This record gives sequence, C-alpha cells and structure tokens, in this order.
Amino acid sequence: MVSPLKIRQQLETLTADLIGLSLCDKQNFPSIKRFPNQITEVGLANVSDLSLVLKNISYDKIYAELEKSHAYNLKMIDGALIQLMYRYKDDSIETHRLAFFPSPTLEEFQNNPEIYLEDEIYADVSNKNVVPFPIRFDFDCRVDIAVPIEHPRSHLTLGQYKNCRIPVNSALTPHDFLCFLLRNFYNTAFQKYFNEITQFDDCFEDSLFGEEQIVSRIIIGKVV
Repeated sequence: MVSPLKIRQQLETLTADLIGLSLCDKQNFPSIKRFPNQITEVGLANVSDLSLVLKNISYDKIYAELEKSHAYNLKMIDGALIQLMYRYKDDSIETHRLAFFPSPTLEEFQNNPEIYLEDEIYADVSNKNVVPFPIRFDFDCRVDIAVPIEHPRSHLTLGQYKNCRIPVNSALTPHDFLCFLLRNFYNTAFQKYFNEITQFDDCFEDSLFGEEQIVSRIIIGKVV
C-alpha cells in the first residue's frame, strides 16, 4: 500500500534530486496534516485554497497568482510550477491533484540567456515555438463524484477545458508524475540524468471502470 508517509518520502527525495540536478530552483517541501474522521492530507503547508485555478480568468493571471502565493511544491528552472496534493481517508487514497503550470512567457530564459544557451539540458525549455498550457492528473474515488467515462476516478485534463477528462488506469505517485513530466517536457535532461533520479516501485491499484477499458485511455506504468 502507498501510504501518506511513503508519498511524503517520495516527494521529499525527488525534490532533493531535482534541486541537486539544477532542474528546480525553488521549492516548498511537503507537509502531512491530520483531520477528524481519519482524513490525512499530504501537500503544501501554507496553501489550502486553490479555487483560483477553477475561475474563468486568463492563464497568465492564474500562473501569476500561484507564483506570487508560492502555491507550488516545485518551481522548475524555466519557471514552470508543479503541485502535488494527496488526500487519504482511513489510510486509503481518496483524492489527488497533480498539476503542471508551465510559465506563460520565456522570462526566465530572457533574463538569463547565457545559462540556457550554454547547457544542452535546457534545450527543451528554451524553444520559442513552444505553446505553454497546464496539465493536471486528478484522482477522486468518492462514489458521489466518480462516473464511468464522464468523470473517471483517475483522469488527465489538458489545458483548462472543463470537460476534458481522459481516463487514466490508476492514481499516480509523485514518482509517476514527476517522471512523466521530465520524460515529456524536459526530455534532454531526463535522458542525461535518469540514473541520478531516485527510483520507486510503489504503485496504486488499477481504478478504471469497466466501460473505460474500451475507450482511449492512459496507462501509467513503472519507469523502465
């Protein structure tokens, strides 16, 4: 079982890895909070209200407010913000919110161009033709929320599209999520530093509804 303590351990270890590899330059280490009714949350110590990201405002404003309030676990070297928040009930995962907010501008690159141009590991993040958009992996197994296909227990949302919920086969650990981001959005660095990133074998159980087995879906597997 992937316990809240294991989630925090993964996140702390991987945060330290990314800092050591100079891929992350700002961070907020995770905290564990316990509430009545056997509720445990692993997330950001001083952040609880994330309603801003659900409002009908421009992405630039959403990003600016998240950065200003330090509502992230990791701020990558290109300015991208990463959030990882988990909620457990009776020691079983109930929900998670794992989000990636790339910087809407190349401000980091423009302010320090010599850093990015001198090192090939930053090639993926300094291309001027990249169009930034947020992505989010959500998990919610509550019976009054999850609906086959319409609202999968685990799903991927691209951009801020209200009804974009691509089924995913299970909840994601911090290792699953961060390796997904590195492999797809920081591939040069991922290929170079893969052996220096701590590996974890923990994984969550399959959570797909039967109906979701026959539609387009994403399968999260161990990194090999």
